[in-house]
Amino acid sequence: MSDGQALRWVDNIHYLGVFISCSTKFSCSFDSAKRSFYRNFNAIFGKVCRAASEEVVLHLVKTKCLPILLYAL
Repeated sequence: MSDGQALRWVDNIHYLGVFISCSTKFSCSFDSAKRSFYRNFNAIFGKVCRAASEEVVLHLVKTKCLPILLYAL
């Protein structure tokens, strides 16, 4: 680097919300996105479990959880 420090070797890099994995081919890791999706789904489902209908729960999942999972695909 320009200030004389050495670069660290890492297996994954986080760039614009996407984890790019070290590999011979281009590959991305979606573990973080899946964790965020399930964490948000469980938070929504825990709050509106029996109070809301299935349609309301599905609409909340589509609007709040799916964008997290599908970001940068």
